Amino acid sequence: MTETTKTPSVLFVCSKNGGKSQLAAGLMNQLAGGDVTVYSAGTKPGKSLNPQAVESLSELGIDITGEHPKPVTEEVLDAVDVVIVLGNEAKVEAPGGKRLEVWDTDEPSERGIEGMDRMRLVRDDIRARVQKLHAELIGN
Repeated sequence: MTETTKTPSVLFVCSKNGGKSQLAAGLMNQLAGGDVTVYSAGTKPGKSLNPQAVESLSELGIDITGEHPKPVTEEVLDAVDVVIVLGNEAKVEAPGGKRLEVWDTDEPSERGIEGMDRMRLVRDDIRARVQKLHAELIGN
C-alpha cells in the first residue's frame, strides 16, 4: 500500500442511531478490520442503543457496548466517501460528489416477526449488504 492510498470511509445513518446503523457499523468494522473507516449516526439520535441490536451482534462476536447514539454532523458528512441510509425513516442529503445509497432494509415486524427473531433477520439482511459494500470499497 502506498502513502497516497486513501482508506475508504462510510457513514451509516438511521433515525435513532440505536439499531440499524449501529448494526451496519459493527458488521463493517468486523469485516473490514481497519481497511474501511466506519462512522454511524442518526438524524434524531435516541438515548441508548437497542439492546436487541447489541445482543444480535454479540452472537457474532461483535461488541458495540461502548457505542452510543450520535447525530449526523456536517464534519462527518464531509469526511466520508459513502453515505448509507438504512430504512426509510431517516432523511439525509450527502454533500455534492458523495455517493449516497438508501438501503430499504427488511422489516420483519411487518410480517408479525418480533423480538430477537426480528433482529436476527434485520442483522442478516444488513450483513449481506455490508459484505457487498465492503467488496466494492476495497476493490474485491
